[in-house]
Amino acid sequence: MPALRLPLFCAAALPWLAAIPSATAQTTTPIKNLIVVVGENTSFDTLFATYQPPQGSSVRNLLSAGIVDAQGNPGSAYAKALQKFPTTDGKFDVDFKQTTPYKALPRPYARAEKGGPKRIDDKIPADLPAGPFPITKYRAYTDYTDSNPVHRFFQMWQQVNGGRNDLFLWAGLTSGEGAKDKKDPTRGTYYGSETMGFYNMAAGDVPYFKQLAQQYAISDNYHQAIMGGTMPNYFFLAFGDVARYQEDGKTTTPPELQVENPEPVSGSANWYTNSGYSAGSHVACADETQPGVSAIRRYLKTLPYKSFNDGNCETGAYYLVNNYASPYTFKGGKKTPAANQLLGTIQTIPNIATQLQAAGVSWKWYHGGRDGAGVKKGEYASDTDPLTFSKQIMESGLSRQLQGDADFFADVDKGLPAISFISPPLSQTGHPHYGSPAYFESYVKNIVDKVQANPKVWEQTAILVTYDEGGGYFDSGYVQAVDFFGDGTRVPMIAVSKWAKSGHVDHTYYDHASIHKFIQRNWNLKALSARSRDNLPNPVHSKDAYVPDNRPAVGDLMNLFQFKP
Repeated sequence: MPALRLPLFCAAALPWLAAIPSATAQTTTPIKNLIVVVGENTSFDTLFATYQPPQGSSVRNLLSAGIVDAQGNPGSAYAKALQKFPTTDGKFDVDFKQTTPYKALPRPYARAEKGGPKRIDDKIPADLPAGPFPITKYRAYTDYTDSNPVHRFFQMWQQVNGGRNDLFLWAGLTSGEGAKDKKDPTRGTYYGSETMGFYNMAAGDVPYFKQLAQQYAISDNYHQAIMGGTMPNYFFLAFGDVARYQEDGKTTTPPELQVENPEPVSGSANWYTNSGYSAGSHVACADETQPGVSAIRRYLKTLPYKSFNDGNCETGAYYLVNNYASPYTFKGGKKTPAANQLLGTIQTIPNIATQLQAAGVSWKWYHGGRDGAGVKKGEYASDTDPLTFSKQIMESGLSRQLQGDADFFADVDKGLPAISFISPPLSQTGHPHYGSPAYFESYVKNIVDKVQANPKVWEQTAILVTYDEGGGYFDSGYVQAVDFFGDGTRVPMIAVSKWAKSGHVDHTYYDHASIHKFIQRNWNLKALSARSRDNLPNPVHSKDAYVPDNRPAVGDLMNLFQFKP
């Protein structure tokens, strides 16, 4: 790699620029190139609900639990997944103990085509039971779908409901993505039943990921790190932490409009007071008098273990727990927000890129939609390009290492960095608003085929295929409350490598911090910061294959691989 051309400021003052990265840095395993490909908005059960692993492996999904059968119909244990509505007292809560099952699943709302109006999806019957249903019983696997569940921070805490996973439907029906019309809780949310849909792998859906799972290794206990949506989880993938409101590098208080208030509007079941993508998204979780905070902290105190760093909330910090766009332009200039647009603030906390740079380990973050000096309209979003929030990256020569995905395919032949993160173009992420899971499968296949076509690269590469977050889709798996921010639901994780355990389903508890732990173990690096979850120990699983004895704990992904004969 050629030497970096540094800006005019002194490099000695910026330790992350001190080392010249190498693609051949010493590793503890045969893996010299790690490629992390991130899709969007899909829980583990959304894709792997009916996956049947090779003989000798087991998996925890809707089929193995008896919730559905191989045809996707209700199974003998379907009641385990029935959705309920709680008895409420007019206050926000995340641990409702008194609940009543819904009698039927309301028809979901969806758009028939991108940009079209939301309307009742008349392809879905009106008399389905209030639990999981197979999407492709009513539409083709490759069809465009805009059945896009609510997937915000406080709503997901309610969806999971203290580990019962029984309020996914209710949270969508009663709060939606945010009370934009705050004075009219009768307006409706246009969310709800879509959360219970899944693809039927046993009937032929998701064929390429099934092939990868059978040939390589998957985890059925890998989780999104932060409750809620895309930006906080992408941010975590880069920073191992949660963005906070900052001005000139100092933590401070945001405008009142930007503080989320999930307390229900008077007279409503669960219509949040101040929430939405153009409204509140910050939370001061060290202060129990702040809206929504006491309910989560009260729940954490009921657990049989202490949460990480007592919730990991610093006094005076307001954390960004929902989607805001980056404060920088594509070229590194500071944005001026458009009308009704809220931007994240410039972040100065450590991240995986500056850590790798300082250690002399080469890296790039490739993003679909980047097109030379610009971006392709409709294919790029800054909330999936997390390093564009970083002052250390965007105001230094390191911003040159944020490139388009076409550069990745060229680099496979020219020379890959040690660490590659790939964010697909929006149309190929698998996000229900932009297409179908088939589009992301095709994108991943192109990456795998390209790497395998170069034997030298394939010999020393691991490709990790995962998702930023579960998209608000129902999942039946265990969720470990690590701290105030998460974990959230399970998401798929596929390890594609000649070193992956063939056909293996790993039950070790993981979340997005596990990718950092793998990098740090393989390249002999330390944790990102005192706040980052890569400080947590690897799980000990002696009593339960899925629940760590030593909670909170997250693994380092090494159990997906076999490096010794």
